Amino acid sequence: MTIYFTTLFFIIFPIILFIFIRRKSARSSRLPPGSLGIPFIGQSLTLLSKMRSNTADKWVQERVQKYGPVSKLSLFGSPTVFLHGPAANKFIFSTSTSIISNQQTASIKMILGECNLFELSSEDHKRVRSALVPFLKPESLKRYTGKMDTEFRNHLKMYWEGKDQVTVLPLMKTLTFNIICSLLFGLESGPKKEKLIRLFQEMIEGMWSIPINLPFTNYNRSLRASAEVKQLVKELVCEKRIDLNLKGASSNQDLITSLLSVRDENNKEIISENEIVHNVMLIMVAGHDTSSVVITFLMRLLANNTEVYKSVLQEQENIAKDKSSGELLTWDDLVKMKYTWRVTQELLRVIPPVFGGFRKALKDIEYGGYLIPKGWQIFWATNMTHMDSTIFEEPSKFEPARFENQASIPPYCYIPFGGGARVCPGYEFARIEILVAIHYLVTRFTWELCCSDDSFKRDPMPVPTQGLPVKLIPKKV
Repeated sequence: MTIYFTTLFFIIFPIILFIFIRRKSARSSRLPPGSLGIPFIGQSLTLLSKMRSNTADKWVQERVQKYGPVSKLSLFGSPTVFLHGPAANKFIFSTSTSIISNQQTASIKMILGECNLFELSSEDHKRVRSALVPFLKPESLKRYTGKMDTEFRNHLKMYWEGKDQVTVLPLMKTLTFNIICSLLFGLESGPKKEKLIRLFQEMIEGMWSIPINLPFTNYNRSLRASAEVKQLVKELVCEKRIDLNLKGASSNQDLITSLLSVRDENNKEIISENEIVHNVMLIMVAGHDTSSVVITFLMRLLANNTEVYKSVLQEQENIAKDKSSGELLTWDDLVKMKYTWRVTQELLRVIPPVFGGFRKALKDIEYGGYLIPKGWQIFWATNMTHMDSTIFEEPSKFEPARFENQASIPPYCYIPFGGGARVCPGYEFARIEILVAIHYLVTRFTWELCCSDDSFKRDPMPVPTQGLPVKLIPKKV
């Protein structure tokens, strides 16, 4: 009997092994071209290096020339498929979350928490997104225009007025964080806010990192700061819950209270505490970085482009002359800032704040004749379609008129805020911040760049040389 089983084993095992190897070989042959590089590290260090030298756009373009619009690589600890083109953007932004889910790098997931909108899929994604949208939709944000106006006026008095020179980027980050604390948390000046600002700055330093938690690394410091930020936000959630349940606070007073107010038919909260904390942190990061970077680069643009500056100034002065002294901007005023917003849209095309993003394949996917295996990352670069001459004529030319007719821009080609059903829910929030800021900057100051080096790097957001120091010349108000 033993001889029988031994003989059977030596006959069957090679057949099973042959089938397994053949299937694995067939599976491998269906993978996109490219290399996964060094295990775990892959091309992560190369991408980060190219971003810091502002040559990442060229690097991904060279990948497309070498491998085509679909290729494989490894980024931040995960095997990844890079996709390029309008069809790829449509696939990424319109495919069901049951097939591909939102995903950020492992480092961002660990820092922000696994319940943030970028990590949730299917019904959980829909539930949390639907809870966020009411606070961030235009109808709700109209009431906050005056609040942002007040925040910006206070900011100018504290940091700009009476100064001969300022460095724009850090001041814009201070401004946007103050707006976030006020409108998202209902948190005004005080020790808690100062602590939150300090921890937040430490937290974002390691957002795009290889997720190896070793002492003295940016990733390690970010994780420790993240844990403290989460605890602070949890304490705020508890305070807001008490205000809402016992003191009858308005559900519209800030984002946390708005999320706590979303109830089911039994009057129970449908958004968990972790979901509130992690998504508040996500919006904190997105709102802080994106708007501050865009405002900074708009100031850089207006200093370098006289024609655009004159047109923006004329539009904003026309709005200002119809306002009485001290009167706050309104939603209707923002609607009139059509040219200023077209300038902003063109800037977002040329220098998108977000270089690219990630999704995760929840099952094996066929795309472009290749296999994207279950569990792999999907990566895209925003600028690839923005600077495609077959989509935008003379893409290197700065031309706000491109956005006079939005319908003329092909779908899924302009994606600074995502696209389709996956468009960023904070889009309108950012638009209000940017327009209010530019209104007061151009009507109260003129400025000149103090730095002869006009370059910038990505870390991972665009950062101009020295943070954009400018010489200020105040106007008579």
